[in-house]
Amino acid sequence: MQWIIFMLLLFISSMEMLPQNRWKKQASAGLLENCTGCVLCSEDNGCITCHHRLFLLIWRDGIRQYGMCVHTCPPGYFGVRGLEVNRCTKCRSPSCESCFSRDFCMKCKDKFYLYKGQCFRQCPPGTAAQPGTRECQETCEPGPWSEWSACTHESRTCGCKWGVETRVREVPEAAREEGTACPALLETRRCRMKKHCPGGE
Repeated sequence: MQWIIFMLLLFISSMEMLPQNRWKKQASAGLLENCTGCVLCSEDNGCITCHHRLFLLIWRDGIRQYGMCVHTCPPGYFGVRGLEVNRCTKCRSPSCESCFSRDFCMKCKDKFYLYKGQCFRQCPPGTAAQPGTRECQETCEPGPWSEWSACTHESRTCGCKWGVETRVREVPEAAREEGTACPALLETRRCRMKKHCPGGE
């Protein structure tokens, strides 16, 4: 009788242990899945440190924080290599899709325009959106036109019925340095010359 009770207790105990073992197996499988590329990994928080070439990406879900080791940082983050750990750091601007540093954006999200590392809903004054890109480029506003030059034909100012006269306008130094596309800086037009040169030239 005692032997039957002992066997019954052993059977009940093994049945209770079965779900616990199954849960432990599932937890360890999930842990290995979340710990790809990790050197140190926490069951609750994922990766803590990564292999040397990988970046540690940390994100929050409510009050919990999770870590993951990645080859390249996702959109909205940039990689910072350090002596102990390489990290994915979030771009400061939420409208930035990829950035070079925390405050310098290289590509903006849809409906935003990039200008000097910042994202804008509209291009700032004095700039215009470039065709086919979402970048703002400074518009070139040249100075005033000069007076028309003397009417000439093949470097002569007389002896022919028609010649050409020209006028020019200057570009600001800043626009020239930045390679900004400018409107016409030189104009020419036909002009009537003196048919006969003084002294019969």
